[in-house]
Amino acid sequence: MINEDKVILMTRMASYEEGKGKRDIRIMNYFRGDYIGFQVLKSILAVTVAFFAVFAAYVFYNFETLMQEVYRMDLLEFGKSVVVLYLCVTGAYGVISYVVFAHKYSKAKRSLKTYFANLKKLAGMYDK
Repeated sequence: MINEDKVILMTRMASYEEGKGKRDIRIMNYFRGDYIGFQVLKSILAVTVAFFAVFAAYVFYNFETLMQEVYRMDLLEFGKSVVVLYLCVTGAYGVISYVVFAHKYSKAKRSLKTYFANLKKLAGMYDK
């Protein structure tokens, strides 16, 4: 005779394995610090590319104005302001990505802990 509780539990677990479980298992293959560090590094590289793309678009858009004022402006001060802006944007994005990926890691850990508890529960149902 079919035990409905086992079928429901197995269906729920199979659904998790096919959906969020794959992602959670990939996340949990890393140590916490390695996963978060790698994701933050990828985020910083992405924000660096995006910053320079936006900066290039700004320069091309205001090229005429910049060329007219290039001899009047302090280029060293302009360069410092660009570097400070870059560091602020990168730092803020790094902190935000750290918080997001730390939360994602802990959420995956909780989900897998629940999954393994359900596996133990299922094994206990087979022993009965």
